[in-house]
Amino acid sequence: MFSGLLDNLKVDNADQISLRYGEITSSLNKKFRDSESKTANTLQVGSYGRWTAIKGISDLDMLYIMPKGKWNTYKNGKQTQLLTDVKDAINARYPNTNVRVDRLVVTMMYTNFHIEVQPVFEESDENGESYFNYPDTYNGGSWKVTKPRQEIAAMKEFVDQKNKNLRRLCKMARAWKNKHGVVMGGLLIDTLSYNFLKSISDYDDKSFMYYDWMSRDFFKYLMAQPDQSHYKALGSGQNVKVKKKFQRNAKKAYELCLDAIKSGDADIAHDKWKKVYGRPFPAKPDEGKEASKAEAYTWRNTEEFIEDFYDVDIQYNLRIDCDVSQAGFRTQSLRRMLAGCFPLLAQKKLLFQVCENEVPEPFVFKWKVLNCGDIAKKKDMIRGQIVSGSRRKEERTSFKGEHLVECYILKNNVVVARSSIDVPIVTGE
Repeated sequence: MFSGLLDNLKVDNADQISLRYGEITSSLNKKFRDSESKTANTLQVGSYGRWTAIKGISDLDMLYIMPKGKWNTYKNGKQTQLLTDVKDAINARYPNTNVRVDRLVVTMMYTNFHIEVQPVFEESDENGESYFNYPDTYNGGSWKVTKPRQEIAAMKEFVDQKNKNLRRLCKMARAWKNKHGVVMGGLLIDTLSYNFLKSISDYDDKSFMYYDWMSRDFFKYLMAQPDQSHYKALGSGQNVKVKKKFQRNAKKAYELCLDAIKSGDADIAHDKWKKVYGRPFPAKPDEGKEASKAEAYTWRNTEEFIEDFYDVDIQYNLRIDCDVSQAGFRTQSLRRMLAGCFPLLAQKKLLFQVCENEVPEPFVFKWKVLNCGDIAKKKDMIRGQIVSGSRRKEERTSFKGEHLVECYILKNNVVVARSSIDVPIVTGE
């Protein structure tokens, strides 16, 4: 099962990504070195450079190593000029590419991903260790330091020591992040995965057969982490920011793992692990092939999955809640009702709405309302279609059972934020 998960997580557009990397590199080499090389003087960094990216990655990073002789041109307050020159070089070669200058990088927008180029000057410290100066245009401009070579080297070294489990765990953690809308940067995921495997030797010689236990122990490790603003990155020791607390989501994942482990290798285990890792986790072998004739004729499985329509790469925080109201009664928050164990009855008006959203405009809302259980099947009202919407969505409670409402935000045709809420209705026909 876990081998199948890793197969499903493989980046499926590597050729297209490499082509774009080569085009950008060639345009910059032509500008700054009068060369046509598509590989020289560049370094793939970020998740893709550390080989921990998964299918659907939309945020790619590369460094372009500037000629040392250009340092005097840009060193004194010319950070914005450097980024502008990089932008112009790419535009001159590829005028139809959408290119813009941001605070730290030059960003190229493509159909389903973007590449951030950071021009850097390579230096060495007194110990001969390589580092890069990169431009920051904020507040008049400054030069800052990054050490991606050390992060890449630490990843490779630890992969060899841990029977390739580090990169695989990093990819599995990304699948969990995308399934549950957890806002964690790639370097933070890789650092926490590294720290976890460094703290334990149980999986040094283990492989896929033990990934159920490794998942359980990893999420237990995450949920026990103290609240802190940053971690020290693997290899480089530089600060990695914690954007949002992840412990509560990790606790939920840990509990889901315990439940899935009880199922062993039975077919139901596939569904249990899908609750942890989402759509990429393999379906049970006969799913969709040998459904009972009775079910086939009494209800339609109309559920759709956002992953089948768009790439998912969670980058921003999103949270939805629901106002529960009925004539003559005070409106209440559904999340507070669930936390207080108050029952949700039928014939209530539900107003689902976005209460937290950190995605910069422009963006698009999508919603999904799924009815689960025997009553939903009996009524042939599974629903579950992906539909367009706005910040609010009105529904009504009608029949008993488990229901799920999920909201997605798309930016540049990629799902960059998601949030869900369970709607357990305890009465009604």
